[in-house]
Amino acid sequence: MSDSESGAGGCRAGGGEGGGTVRRRRRGIAAVAGTAVAAAGVAAGGRAVVAAATTPRVANRWTLVTGVVLCYVVGFLAYHVDANRLAAAAAPPNLVTTIRGVLYAATAGFLAVPPSSVAGVLGVTGVGAPPAAIRWAPALCYGAGVALDFADGRLARRTDRTTPLGTKLDHAFDTLGFLVAPLVGVAWGRLPVAYLALSAARYVYRAATTWRRWRGRPVGDLPESRVRRPLAALQMAFIAVALTPLFPAVTVHAAALIAVVPSLATFGRDYLVVTGRLGA
Repeated sequence: MSDSESGAGGCRAGGGEGGGTVRRRRRGIAAVAGTAVAAAGVAAGGRAVVAAATTPRVANRWTLVTGVVLCYVVGFLAYHVDANRLAAAAAPPNLVTTIRGVLYAATAGFLAVPPSSVAGVLGVTGVGAPPAAIRWAPALCYGAGVALDFADGRLARRTDRTTPLGTKLDHAFDTLGFLVAPLVGVAWGRLPVAYLALSAARYVYRAATTWRRWRGRPVGDLPESRVRRPLAALQMAFIAVALTPLFPAVTVHAAALIAVVPSLATFGRDYLVVTGRLGA
């Protein structure tokens, strides 16, 4: 083969590789842009549903809170996409994880729509008697997100598409769900205020370990645990059920105080382990 032929072949190979890179980058950009468009669609569609079941004023409150959380979801995705690995945003498992974030944002909107306020706006006598569509909506939104949480990990392993971006999205949206869903549960009277200790535990743990590092004290790696993930799954399932109107609030409150203890104990144990006070 002549030098000219070799050079031409190299150019074609390089062009093909470069073209593949460009296509992957375009898919990544399209995934981020598509997420933003989908988020806007969820806000608009959700507002229409809430307005139809209640009033435009109530729907506006839902849209405001949901919109703020949706901005966080889209912003987190855009910020953490590696410029050299934009295609990761378009990987099916990561798309599923992002949908989870959108569903949790929709759940958060019901913080501004407690049943008592809806009942008052609609002129319903008694405490907490909103339409069925509103009473079930938080549980359905959060429950769908929980179902996708079980699906995205399996999809990533089955398709061999596990990525650093996916890990970041998974952790961020897990934390988001554990924050907004219990808050909605408390606002709706479905969970006791004490259950918010579970939402706070993640932030307290991070703050405490960060404080130790800032003071120059050692913080070890968090060891693997056979109970950490199952307990998290148990809490997700419990919250989803607690948000439904199936069981009396007094029953759910009592169950919540029992269910939260193992998870709080695990956070405490993990802190003692990483700080060297307890063996792994």
